Amino acid sequence: MSQILGSPPPLLKLTPTRPFPPEIAHPFPTRSRSRGRRRSVRTACERMDDGHYMRRCVELARTAVGRTAPNPMVGCVIVDGGGRIVGEGFHPKAGQPHAEVFALKDAGSSAENATAYVSLEPCNHYGRTPPCTEALIGAKVKRVVVGMVDPNPIVASKGVERLRGSGIDVTVGIEEKLCQKLNEAYIHRMVTGKPFAALRYSLSPNGRIVNQLGKGAEESGGYYSKLLQEYDAVVVPRSMLTATSSLPSSQETGAKQPLHIIIASGVSSSLHLPVSIMESADQIIVLADKSTIVEPESKGIEVIVLEKFSLSSILDFCGRLGFCSILFDLRGDDECFIELIRDGIQEHLVQKVVVEIPSFTERSEETSILPFGDKSLQLKDLQSRNSNENVIVEGYIS
Repeated sequence: MSQILGSPPPLLKLTPTRPFPPEIAHPFPTRSRSRGRRRSVRTACERMDDGHYMRRCVELARTAVGRTAPNPMVGCVIVDGGGRIVGEGFHPKAGQPHAEVFALKDAGSSAENATAYVSLEPCNHYGRTPPCTEALIGAKVKRVVVGMVDPNPIVASKGVERLRGSGIDVTVGIEEKLCQKLNEAYIHRMVTGKPFAALRYSLSPNGRIVNQLGKGAEESGGYYSKLLQEYDAVVVPRSMLTATSSLPSSQETGAKQPLHIIIASGVSSSLHLPVSIMESADQIIVLADKSTIVEPESKGIEVIVLEKFSLSSILDFCGRLGFCSILFDLRGDDECFIELIRDGIQEHLVQKVVVEIPSFTERSEETSILPFGDKSLQLKDLQSRNSNENVIVEGYIS
């Protein structure tokens, strides 16, 4: 049975920020220590600055990629007066303790008079967990180094103020761009009220959309497999639904799979899903512009009818589900899906683009669609890399 949703209530609008450029974390010298922990090594002749320990925080935070929404990813490192890391932690999942709690527990009594490095401002409010500021104060740390202030209105600067008010020395803004990049989706959701939207597609050398992904892209370690685990939901056009296709899934070890959303605007009153599609996902949401019956019926499929079918209404729907990040995967000869994306870009609703130029051993299947027709797409902060002989280009929409 289709559920009809009207226009969503207005969301809180804050001043938007510009997208954050990609940053590359530096390698960390490590060695094995007791209890299987890994510790940064610092000899008497070395001097590790605040940035070194903050980059370690980011590395720890990324351990939970794809698992913390709607919370941000956060890492914390406790460093004693001799520059040795005595405690580490990260936030593993919403509802579980924050990074500071794990790091302080790991450090034990060594946290007293130590410096705590944390990639995001410690919270100072009671939610599903107690305030991290009180944990830091109770552990008697001497100094706290914060990567960035939390844009969440119930947190913003309040944690820093509480720590300073208790006599703790606080430094803010160390490796700030790197910390912002880590949680770009969370930040965007906080300052705009909408999920962070990214568009992915593959291009042939002559600039047309290719349905086939490049060699190794879907395998564990491939760019596409790793990309999927970073997003809360993946949206695909109905033209992708063929008898031999399956819905996108990450092959990374322990990856939390994104919710699968199928765009079914402009279809007749029924939509047939091949067996391969239905077997490739536990839960599927079909977004339609009118009442639609999905065949065959399945408990794992829900049809949602949007009163106004647009990218904005789709993002609002995903926002109500608590999602921070949405990946739109453009495959198949679907002009309706392309038009949806075009309009969304004009309305500044798409923030990031991931383009693959695949390497094929045989002729690839091209569509007749040029991604944006005669409209140019202006990107900034471009970054390219090779992945299994494929070229991946990422950028942010100006």
